[in-house]
Amino acid sequence: MDLRAKLRHVMDFPKEGIDFIDITTVLQDAEAFKVCMDTFKGYAEQIGDFDIIVGSESRGFIFGAPLAYQMGKGFVPVRKKGKLPYKTIRVEYDLEYGKDVLEMHADAVKPGQKVLIVDDLLATGGTTEANIKLIEQLGGEVAGIIYFIELGFLEGRKKLEGYKVNSIVSF
Repeated sequence: MDLRAKLRHVMDFPKEGIDFIDITTVLQDAEAFKVCMDTFKGYAEQIGDFDIIVGSESRGFIFGAPLAYQMGKGFVPVRKKGKLPYKTIRVEYDLEYGKDVLEMHADAVKPGQKVLIVDDLLATGGTTEANIKLIEQLGGEVAGIIYFIELGFLEGRKKLEGYKVNSIVSF
């Protein structure tokens, strides 16, 4: 199945000049969503040994949590500032169109744990770079990173050199 053809493009969202790639069309199609999740699982199995999956708010939750369930792993949510109820660590990072802060519970990743990062989109790599900083600050090791979509023309992989990176669909 061509998942790329299932995606919807929304021009000028969230601001003028942005071609937003809408994943909801894949999520609404049971067969397409199954193919997507099965592909995530195949990539995760190729990465090999890891202990836990990390996903960023909010679309990283959509793919990370069901993948963790499929693979019998725990899931760690990375959230925007002020959304987690317990003691957190945080990192400020650059977005494609601004700045933001991400937080993770201070006890979410144990020293030496191998972590798989799962997210919907690799654009400039800023969100993933922030996730890596949080994981490594807690003593975790990034085993690999998997995305649904990669915008290759933004060269986000350059920020992720030295890490195993896979994406299902590339533009």
